Amino acid sequence: MEKTSCVCADGTPPKHKRTKTDCFAPLLRLAALLCVLLPLGACSPAAVLNALVPEEGFERKEGLAYGEHARQKLDLYRPEVAKEPLPVIVFFYGGSWDSGRRQDYLFMGEALVRQGFLVAIPDYRLFPEVRFPDFVEDGALALRWLAEHVAAHGGDPSRMILMGHSAGAHTAALLAFDERYLEARGVARNNLAGFVGLSGPYAFDPLAYRSTRDIFAGIENPDEARPVTFAGGEGIPSLLMHGADDTTVLPVNSRKLAEKIRAAGGSAELRTYSDEGHIGMVLSFAAPFREDNGAYADAVAFLKSL
Repeated sequence: MEKTSCVCADGTPPKHKRTKTDCFAPLLRLAALLCVLLPLGACSPAAVLNALVPEEGFERKEGLAYGEHARQKLDLYRPEVAKEPLPVIVFFYGGSWDSGRRQDYLFMGEALVRQGFLVAIPDYRLFPEVRFPDFVEDGALALRWLAEHVAAHGGDPSRMILMGHSAGAHTAALLAFDERYLEARGVARNNLAGFVGLSGPYAFDPLAYRSTRDIFAGIENPDEARPVTFAGGEGIPSLLMHGADDTTVLPVNSRKLAEKIRAAGGSAELRTYSDEGHIGMVLSFAAPFREDNGAYADAVAFLKSL
């Protein structure tokens, strides 16, 4: 894709080679200032994005328990007017397996629900309370709950689409391609209609990095935790999206996963976005940035093709 220019939050034109994060910097600085001034420090950059989300047009049901643990809860987003039953997108957020919360992704829920989908955003247990594969097993438990209950909310349990960013894309990919997780929870794999991964570490060795070694300490072979190990031609269409300038999770992860799926006769679209980094890919779904690099339009077109 060609480089996309932007107009920064302070109204100045872009200079040289600027990424979306560069353009967003003034707004992030404003958010940081507000976090200092507001009581209880209840503020974050996500709060700024979520404040821009219009409240009309969809309903949100918060904190639906899919398990007994305090973090085994999910939020459901449903269009106010739509022809049911709706395909269901299950979005797993990132956060290096040790941080994150579903409430911060109102902007993502809104971005997808307005396209006619029922959207589920689960929390899951985090390190250091748990280690791999516990958070993936939480994802499978959330899918079982959805398979059993989503029809009552207007969703189609036979058309569930897995989606995730970063660590969340890693979890979503394992649920899509390593059949053991869904089998353990009694979820039929033919309920999965597709997979969309944003900037996922599908092929990395978690034991080779200090930041992830303890999180994956229970495995002997890194292949046990690599989605690329299990990917094949299972009939789950996949869209793999990655920023070309991502230095947090290298784009080679998406390329290797796409190659593995295609080699097995499966369907995998690979899209890379020039001048885009790691966080920029998920920001692409927030209202101020949806037209910046084409990622949002690409995802919507893929999702509606399933």
